[in-house]
Amino acid sequence: MPEGEEIEVLLKENDGEEETTPTPIVSKPSEEGSHQMALQVFPSFIIAGIGLVAAGLVLDKVQHWEVYTKLHQITVLVTPLLGLKGNLEMTLASRLSTFANRPNKKHSNLTAAWGNICLVQLQATVVGILAAIVAAVFGWIPKGQFNFQNSVVAASASVATAMSASLILSVVMVLVVTGARKCKLNPDNIATPLAAALGDVTTLTLLSAIASLIYLSHFKWLPYLILSIALCLSPFWYIMSAKNELVKDALSDGWTPIISAMVISSAGGLVLDFALSSFEGLAVFQPVVNGAGGNIAAIHASRLSTALHTDKPINIKKSAFVLLGIMIPGHLAFLGIITYCEAGHVAITPALIISYFCAALLQVIILLFIAPVIVKAAWNRKLDPDSVAIPYLTAIGDLLGSMFLLTAFYLLHKMNSLN
Repeated sequence: MPEGEEIEVLLKENDGEEETTPTPIVSKPSEEGSHQMALQVFPSFIIAGIGLVAAGLVLDKVQHWEVYTKLHQITVLVTPLLGLKGNLEMTLASRLSTFANRPNKKHSNLTAAWGNICLVQLQATVVGILAAIVAAVFGWIPKGQFNFQNSVVAASASVATAMSASLILSVVMVLVVTGARKCKLNPDNIATPLAAALGDVTTLTLLSAIASLIYLSHFKWLPYLILSIALCLSPFWYIMSAKNELVKDALSDGWTPIISAMVISSAGGLVLDFALSSFEGLAVFQPVVNGAGGNIAAIHASRLSTALHTDKPINIKKSAFVLLGIMIPGHLAFLGIITYCEAGHVAITPALIISYFCAALLQVIILLFIAPVIVKAAWNRKLDPDSVAIPYLTAIGDLLGSMFLLTAFYLLHKMNSLN
């Protein structure tokens, strides 16, 4: 074998064969090197980060709205609904990127786009309802109180937000992936961060506006109407998805990771509800830490999934180090924007910066470590990593980010370093 030629071993299960030895796939190295990868990822990561900072600024403002202070279920819903970008939009971007990178495609881009949009709408409806149910349960457990009307309001706001945000972001993802291929760029490096760039701020703005509209409305039948429309549309989305060969596997295999991720993210929402009641200044940082970590993990998983689907070699460690290197200047830029906007109700001191970076760095290192494990496990079980890995990674990132950030603020409070 010529010197310098790279061998990547992809662990694939043999169908019905006793031999379980991994089959090496020998291929020429990918043309995309570390420098090229960084040049493509960093701009989109920064743009995504600006969107995350914007979401943090929005959360910093809306946390004082009546619907948030009187209806705590809405606060619990923030994390799982923002996590929809990982459950739905990022998996959509990953599937479309894999499709775009495949040679000799049998189906048109329009067929792929329509099938994926229908699937995402169905998933958004189901996840929106389940997230509201979990939020109601989490709200009932500590206080022992249950208000049916408030739960219906939260459920209708959750479903309306999930469906409208997913429709907007799905169309954007189709345009981004199509544009990236026409510009001869790798969509894996661009699409998932841009999904997050618009995802959090769009979802949070819609949730706040829709929840306030329903909560303050004199029409008590409005939440029931919204839920009825969503349920009536569900069979249509299901039929359209089932008829599309490109997404019918995701229709059957994608529910477990999405629902599991929603429950994990809801636990993160419970942490956020407690954190905001304890540390008001944490709100502006939470979407940034959670979202940036999820973006890094999603890019990593998307690249690994494409490598498996296309039998192209990939250096996992090199990819992880490039992504980790991008994260550090990225977070510095995000902190700079927050400082410039004078947001967060806390002074950006050296102690806060160190604590913030410790929380963000620990979260990302864990996510980069477990990403190949989840992708490989899904592939070996004959599941599509594009639909399985990213929901778990972003949900775990949401929970870890919220926990680490809460811990950082708690320690700063104990050291009297929060001003």
